[in-house]
Amino acid sequence: MDSNSVSPMPELAPIAEFDKSPPSPPNEEVPMDDLPPPPTISQAEGKKIKIQRSRSYDSDENERGACEWCEYALVITLATILLIGVSALTVFWVFFYREGYAWADDIPEKQFNLHPTLMVAGFITFSGFSVLLYRICRCFRRIYVKLLHAIFHALAFPCIVIGFLAVLDYHNKKGINNFYSLHSWIGLVAMGLFGLQYAVGFFSFLLLLICNKGTAGFRASLVPVHAAFGVLTFVLGVAACLTGLTEKAIFTLGSDTYASMSQEAIVINAIGMSVVAVAVLVLYTVRGTGGYRLRPAAQHPS
Repeated sequence: MDSNSVSPMPELAPIAEFDKSPPSPPNEEVPMDDLPPPPTISQAEGKKIKIQRSRSYDSDENERGACEWCEYALVITLATILLIGVSALTVFWVFFYREGYAWADDIPEKQFNLHPTLMVAGFITFSGFSVLLYRICRCFRRIYVKLLHAIFHALAFPCIVIGFLAVLDYHNKKGINNFYSLHSWIGLVAMGLFGLQYAVGFFSFLLLLICNKGTAGFRASLVPVHAAFGVLTFVLGVAACLTGLTEKAIFTLGSDTYASMSQEAIVINAIGMSVVAVAVLVLYTVRGTGGYRLRPAAQHPS
């Protein structure tokens, strides 16, 4: 073959040159000067956050509409009027129809008059105000609300005790058996729960505040139980008052006079209906709707 006929060899592409420098370590630290500064919180903003964390109500508490505020104010006003009015109406009934009060052996009927008056005052008026405090005192600190709650229960306690002793002594003087009626059974259970609630509440929510941080979890877990039994005690007190008023009306006036709707019978029924209205308003206010509800107690143990 002729050497002049051989085709020339194609030129090869040059070999790429790679970076032979050593790789950078994987956990190379970024200079602190290159990092963005941390967010700063002014003293006013920090105080605002602290106040928001310590609030006991929902975040939309201040966002109620005018209708909701009117409803809230109306319910609280009616409940307050009825709580005071039911005791005032009971006192009027005793003075106008039952000849007032006394604690003497020769007039045991006047001694008995202490029983309905003090039981209505203790189980309905003072206990009702104690329950309503968590809706009335919206701007107070929790510790002040708890103190007022305890004070109203402290006012109810001697009323219930003296009212019980008055009817017990009256039965003994008249030779009447004790705890024979449904009214007495309901009242006995209500008194027992009231005493237990007061003892547990005083110990756990007042005395244990001395060691606030150490007992916060225990007190927070006890709040729903205490609240549930408090409402149950109030309902039982209402039932005891209603059955007692009916029993007193039938025994004192007689079935015929009571059925004829005499003036005293109307007053007694008015007291009973006032007690029912108080129960409805207090239970409605405690349960609430929407913005009325408190946050779970576990978030605010103190």
